[in-house]
Amino acid sequence: MKTRLKHVRANVLDLRKAIEWYRNTLGFKVAATWPLEKPNYAHFEHEDGAMFAIMENENFPSHGRFNFYVDNVDEIWSQIKDKVEVIEELFSTAYGSRKFTILDLDGNELSFVQDEE
Repeated sequence: MKTRLKHVRANVLDLRKAIEWYRNTLGFKVAATWPLEKPNYAHFEHEDGAMFAIMENENFPSHGRFNFYVDNVDEIWSQIKDKVEVIEELFSTAYGSRKFTILDLDGNELSFVQDEE
């Protein structure tokens, strides 16, 4: 299966402290936070590489999520949905993509995403 890794997220215990650390220690610049009213997610500026993001997670410590962008998410969903542990069934997001999320054998979250046109 051909994929492109475009987005990697690490879970953090305290978003504010984590943003401060990534800014001050690594020099990262926040590109956006979400949701607007009480952010629990931030992603950083990136150029041609994968987007890196952090998300406050009450279940911390936990594994991160890896979003693999694919050309036909519906086809992949139909091929693997009965063979894996599904944590998000296939759906269309409010931000213009279709996706589903599964767990790997070690509990890592793997999302398969297709941008809608």
